[in-house]
Amino acid sequence: MSPEPIIETTGLRRTFKGRGKGAEVEAVAGVDLRVEAGDIFGFLGPNGAGKTTTLRILATLLPPTAGTACVAGFDVAKHPNEVRKRIGYVAQAGGSYREATGREELVIQGRLFGMSKADAGKRAVEILDALELADAADRTCGTYSGGMRRRLNIGIGMVHRPAMLFLDEPTTGLDPQARARMWDEIRKLRDGGTTVFLTTHYLEEADALCDRLAIIDHGRIVAEGSPTELKREIAGDVITIGVNGHADQVVKLMAGQPFVREAGLEDGLVRLYVDKGEEAVPSVLRLLDGHGLAPSTMDLHRPSLDDVFLKKTGRSLRETAA
Repeated sequence: MSPEPIIETTGLRRTFKGRGKGAEVEAVAGVDLRVEAGDIFGFLGPNGAGKTTTLRILATLLPPTAGTACVAGFDVAKHPNEVRKRIGYVAQAGGSYREATGREELVIQGRLFGMSKADAGKRAVEILDALELADAADRTCGTYSGGMRRRLNIGIGMVHRPAMLFLDEPTTGLDPQARARMWDEIRKLRDGGTTVFLTTHYLEEADALCDRLAIIDHGRIVAEGSPTELKREIAGDVITIGVNGHADQVVKLMAGQPFVREAGLEDGLVRLYVDKGEEAVPSVLRLLDGHGLAPSTMDLHRPSLDDVFLKKTGRSLRETAA
């Protein structure tokens, strides 16, 4: 029998009042989730998909409209205080005060969770060392770089050693170097026994960091699994072809071929899902040549999480996020 999950939701919904009399907007539309302890679990989707709303429900900051959610063994609606004792939460905007020093912020957070002044001070030193912020411990937060502030905010969220840490878009606004460093810090948290639940709209981030992830769109989960499992669902390779206005003709031609699993269109390009791209490309070229069709472009690549999102929703997450 599998161990109890650290997060479990059933039929989770959240609606908000919309414009107009009686109008409602359903931000979370029946989410079922199971997150195992010790994982980095990712919530991947475009802005407005329902990621942050779901996270805020799980962190007891918003009540659900319907459904149930348990975090660390407690129902978020019935026992919110018990949930709060066991979680850390880092919002997109962070929570550090510009005029306070990094050390002061960590000590204050420790005191809020009932630590003595001495214990809070010791814990602050541990976190500053772990996050490589010791040299900036007594500088005001307003002097920190974006990456330093994000690391400090994560430190604030983990002062009380939570079993579960929620990170809402932890690397938004960071440059590539700072983002890679943040990924390392998140992995260290997981390796130290903390379960991490993060939201992101970065495909590369979800692929590189997450043990498991759920893809959410319009408040609904459209796919769930490890990055490898989700990409394996697509099967094989993806060939994209530009054919100068003959896309519909090419799709019909390719859809009937035994080596093509699926043929479709995206932004005027023909998209073919095949088992073995290196073997399929010569066959595709021969077919096009035999029908007097000359491709203007052709690209072969392995399936990505964007391919998963495209197949599940009919549009590209990369383009939606942009």
